[in-house]
Amino acid sequence: MNDMSTDVTYQLYTMCMIAEGDNVLLLNRPDKRGFPGYIAPGGKVDFPESIVNGAIREVYEETGLIVKEIQYKGLVEFCESDTGLRYMVFNYLSTSHEGELLKYPPEGELIWVHREQALELPMQDWFRSRFPLFFEPGIFEISSVWSEQKQLTLDRTTKQYTSIS
Repeated sequence: MNDMSTDVTYQLYTMCMIAEGDNVLLLNRPDKRGFPGYIAPGGKVDFPESIVNGAIREVYEETGLIVKEIQYKGLVEFCESDTGLRYMVFNYLSTSHEGELLKYPPEGELIWVHREQALELPMQDWFRSRFPLFFEPGIFEISSVWSEQKQLTLDRTTKQYTSIS
């Protein structure tokens, strides 16, 4: 799948679904910001901050909310076999926060929407398929290997791990 001589570049990101009762907070990213449509807050993990602290910081920067409780939900990774890029997104769910929403959020308009209506909004297919996983028991893992040259998914692994009480 991958030429072993290819240098590997790692990029670490977070995504944090903010839930309040039956509602979730989503932001509507404009085309100019990349990944247009509705999405959960998140972004790049700064070195050397921890991944969870990166998620908490990104939520604050994009929404103005301070996360009080956060639960790890899973990993999504995308590997580009031709370039050696491994793009990893650590996903979280927050059910407790404080603070006020930003009046002028930097990443796009923020809206609270009922969880069952969220999937009716325009969003990227990859986020639409991931959305329900934030609310299922346990954690998930999704890994895709893509060839840019062939424009083809070479491998895909999806796992769901149920919590043991």
